[in-house]
Amino acid sequence: MKCLHPAHWPRPKGYSNGVVANGRTIFISGMIGWDAQGKMVSRDFVGQVRQILRNIVEVLSEANAKPENIVRMNWYVLDKKEYVDSYKQLGIVYREIFGGHYPAMTAVQVSSLIEDAARVEIEVTAVIPD
Repeated sequence: MKCLHPAHWPRPKGYSNGVVANGRTIFISGMIGWDAQGKMVSRDFVGQVRQILRNIVEVLSEANAKPENIVRMNWYVLDKKEYVDSYKQLGIVYREIFGGHYPAMTAVQVSSLIEDAARVEIEVTAVIPD
């Protein structure tokens, strides 16, 4: 896996501009802040993200993959301001669970999510190298 950063562009903070990878691909559907029993763990945005990242790690482990195998993340947030205002806390939680690996990422504000209690949903694509 190689992160793609044109030399004349500023370095992104907390994500990569692009990633190239070869291997077996894992697609993880949109995860929300549910625990293993299907109960929302927090009403708090960062608390939900913490659980989502843990859920992603657990699904990845089913394919013997780890966070460093993630090549792309799509974040769907209900409130752009809530997301932006949480950058510092999100960075701490992200590094706690995923370490210093920053795949290509997209974040978009959506009008609603299927689960009413969800503040954020994250989907992931990962690649296990050949």
